[in-house]
Amino acid sequence: MSRGFSHVVLVGNLGRDPEMRYSQNGTPITNFSMAVSRRRRDQEGQFQDETSWFRVTLFRSMAENANDWLRKGNRVLVEGQLQIRQYTDSNGVEKTSVDVLANSFQNLTAREDQGGDATGAYSGGYNRDNRSQSGSAPRGGERPTQPPSQPSQQSQQNDPFGDYDDDINDVPF
Repeated sequence: MSRGFSHVVLVGNLGRDPEMRYSQNGTPITNFSMAVSRRRRDQEGQFQDETSWFRVTLFRSMAENANDWLRKGNRVLVEGQLQIRQYTDSNGVEKTSVDVLANSFQNLTAREDQGGDATGAYSGGYNRDNRSQSGSAPRGGERPTQPPSQPSQQSQQNDPFGDYDDDINDVPF
């Protein structure tokens, strides 16, 4: 008998600040809600926005990094497995929750858009195997003592896309 496979990639915005807690054996666990919006045409040809909410769960060093670097409103990419839960709320109403057990995440919000002093803001990502997906990220579960350094002015001058004004909201997906 073959085993099933579930993989989801979400790009959206955090609906609240991440909340970190620890399991009974001391494993860090971080949760946050994520809104994923899409625009579609209705029957009259008018554009309508639809928003789906997901609860994202991260474990171990990925949970610590998300808690340090993500904030409400940040645009984030999350990869993981879907988990559908049905439960009864305190009023006796049956509800369904779509959860994502994250394998990796990446903060897509630019440092200058973070607000405040942007310390601890990081635009790289981590996967469950604790391997960095970006050259400037800490490795092996190390936590940064300061945010990654900015690219040198020389590399900014050689960047052919440096003055390209892209708006993430114009991406067609």
